[in-house]
Amino acid sequence: MSLIDLQPQAKEILAQYEQPRAATLPLLRLCQEQQGYVTPEAEEWVAGLVGTTPAHIHEVVTFYTQFNRQPVGKYHLQLCTNISCVLAGADACLKALTEKLGIQPGHTTPDGKFTLSTVECLCACEAAPMLQINEDHVGPIGPEVLDTVLAIPDTVRLRLAPMAPAGKPPFLLTRRFNTEHSQKIETYVRDDGYQAARKVVTSMKPEEVIAEVAKSNLRGLGGAGFPTGKKWSFIPKPSSKPKYLVVNADEGEPGTFKDRFLLERDPHAVIEGMLIAAYAIGSHKAYIYIRGEYGRPCRIFAEAVAEARKYGFVGKKIFGSDYNVEIVIHRGAGAYICGEETALLSSLEGGKGFPRLKPPFPAIAGLFGCPTIVNNVETLAHVPTIITKGAEWFAKLGGTPRSGGTRLFSVSGHVRFPGIYEAPHSITLRELIASAGGVRKGHELKAVIPGGMSAKILTANEIDVQMDFDALLAAGTMAGSAGVVVMDETVCMVRALHVATKFFSHESCGQCSPCREGTGWVHKIVTRILHGEGRPQDLDHLVGIATNMEGRTICVFADAAAWPVQSYVGKFKSEFEYHIREKRCEIAAEPAYAEAHH
Repeated sequence: MSLIDLQPQAKEILAQYEQPRAATLPLLRLCQEQQGYVTPEAEEWVAGLVGTTPAHIHEVVTFYTQFNRQPVGKYHLQLCTNISCVLAGADACLKALTEKLGIQPGHTTPDGKFTLSTVECLCACEAAPMLQINEDHVGPIGPEVLDTVLAIPDTVRLRLAPMAPAGKPPFLLTRRFNTEHSQKIETYVRDDGYQAARKVVTSMKPEEVIAEVAKSNLRGLGGAGFPTGKKWSFIPKPSSKPKYLVVNADEGEPGTFKDRFLLERDPHAVIEGMLIAAYAIGSHKAYIYIRGEYGRPCRIFAEAVAEARKYGFVGKKIFGSDYNVEIVIHRGAGAYICGEETALLSSLEGGKGFPRLKPPFPAIAGLFGCPTIVNNVETLAHVPTIITKGAEWFAKLGGTPRSGGTRLFSVSGHVRFPGIYEAPHSITLRELIASAGGVRKGHELKAVIPGGMSAKILTANEIDVQMDFDALLAAGTMAGSAGVVVMDETVCMVRALHVATKFFSHESCGQCSPCREGTGWVHKIVTRILHGEGRPQDLDHLVGIATNMEGRTICVFADAAAWPVQSYVGKFKSEFEYHIREKRCEIAAEPAYAEAHH
């Protein structure tokens, strides 16, 4: 199919956006889907459609990891090499794949059937080691699965196991997760779905909705923990510009997979939350930015939006009112930095995912320079319950003074039952690990990442802490995205830090020099130590570089990259010193992929 033949589809894509340039990523994806990769001719074609230069489009293509600039095989095998998968044996998986295919990562088999790549976190950590075949997650990978993958790759998919929530009921977000056809609107409506949105749109004023959410103590569950109602209140009431709601579904923090579960298993809860939030801030258009790697979640969510529109819940005069609201699904293209709200807006507008200086904050000048609220998927999924049950009820459920409701904890690594666990914020880290079956049989706890890769690590004697934003901050770390990664005594902390520094070095957008240079520098030093070439002064250099990265950049990415360096070296210094002194590791070898899942 030629580029001219794609013109009708391109026209439909362009019609969804206020500004043509915002259609850049979906137009490039359209080209790649039809041609297998983004050709120079495709770059020129897209540039003409959106009214910019081919040079700008080329910059965009090279910024995002999912755009192929050369042909790939019929089956693109992308193996995750981030922390949860490494703990489950990704290194052995990679070795097996290279041997079976006869190629190294970045290459394609002579018959053009398979291309092999290594990638950063695919956020399907509960089924590690994780492989993505084209747009489908496959895992956990073991010897038999690998043989099947290479023999009949169209038949293997991610095993979606039911998850038992942690803590005590009521369960607000996971109660439908194990219900048959939980993603369908009939299931949601049967469970009183969309009644909260109906109530809001037909009988409440926007300021009443904001006040109720503020009283609930709902906080931003993407990681920032900022009070949601307060954030909504920042939108200027009188405005000559349109107002936008943008949903951050660019889940990319290693060890985190909660948003994926919501998009796949209960998309209508997210949609209803979007409707309420949009009404509260006076928005008539909501964008949801879904990470590029989430092919299946994106398909399911798109079907859910179509269902809601058919029922009259999205579009013109919803619920028979005078209120109109549209929802646009926008897929990213592989860039962790786009999880930062201003980088997400830059990407949504058709550029590289560069964070912006604040102020102005998005509530004043966000998408297309207009007042914008950016909320996480999980945050919005809670909103219908707040309207239904009331703010006071929700606030008390959290079990802490400043955090209301429950939270989804992504638990992976060396536990018996990796998965999603819902619990009040007051649950302790020890209780959460126990809910996941505890550390795998025959092993002892060594360390835990409590809030995604960015969070400072905790040792085994530091886990009697509540998983609340404020409690974890007081403990010297952070709740972050609630991605809990458990490590037992077989883990080499130099190796673990190497995985972290590789990730941050790879994902830095490069806009700020302290981050661009600092992340690469610390990764080189840790790599040297890991390979038995460490120097006595390396540890001081690591801590010094990390400290000088903090607080000197536009966004907090550099801070997030510094914190693992500081905490791993600070709390496990003897292991790093052993590596430097003895030129080898004192910990047992990496686990074989045959024992990857327990």
